[in-house]
Amino acid sequence: MAVTTTPIRWTRADLDLLPEDGIRYEIVDGELLMSKQPHWHHQTTCNAIAAALTNWCHTSGFGHVAPAPGLVFDDENDVVPDVVWVSDERLQAILGEDGHLHSAPELVVEVLSPGTSKERRDRVVKLKLYSLRGVQEYWIVDWRARTIEVYRRQEGVLRLVGTWREEDELTSPLLPGFRARVSDLVAS
Repeated sequence: MAVTTTPIRWTRADLDLLPEDGIRYEIVDGELLMSKQPHWHHQTTCNAIAAALTNWCHTSGFGHVAPAPGLVFDDENDVVPDVVWVSDERLQAILGEDGHLHSAPELVVEVLSPGTSKERRDRVVKLKLYSLRGVQEYWIVDWRARTIEVYRRQEGVLRLVGTWREEDELTSPLLPGFRARVSDLVAS
C-alpha cells in the first residue's frame, strides 16, 4: 500500500517560533524560504537604491522608502523584500498596527543573491507572488551583472519591460522625476 504525505504548509504563526539566528525566513504559498545573511555587495546595492529613492522622495514629496520591511499578505505569504516604495495614500491603507505592510506597495525591489535556488526565488516565486498581489512595478537587481530588470503591471500582471545596464539611466512612470544611473545603484 502506497503511503501519501501531505506537504507541510507553513504559516505566519510558525515564523514566530523560529530562532533569531541570522537567517531570513519567509513564506510564499505556505512554503518556507530561508536565506543566510546577504553578501556585502548585495547590502550596499540595497542601500544605494534605498538612498536614491529616499533622496527622490525628499525632493518630490512622494511617498516613503523602506529597506527590508515586513510584507504580510496573509498567513501563508509573509516576505521581506529588499526595498519597497509606497505612496502616502497607499501607506495609510496598508500599514498595520504591527508595523508591517499588509498589502502590496507600488514598487518592490529584490537584489539577487548568488545561487540557483535564490535566483529562482526572486525571478519566479516572488515575481508570481508580487504579480498576483498587485505590485505595480518590480525591479530585479543583479549586482554581479550590473543590471536591473524592470517589470511593470500590464493587463493585470507584471511583465518584463526591459533590462537596464550600468551605463543606462533608470526612470519610471511610477516615480515622476526619478532618475538614477544604474552604475550608481549597483555595487562595484
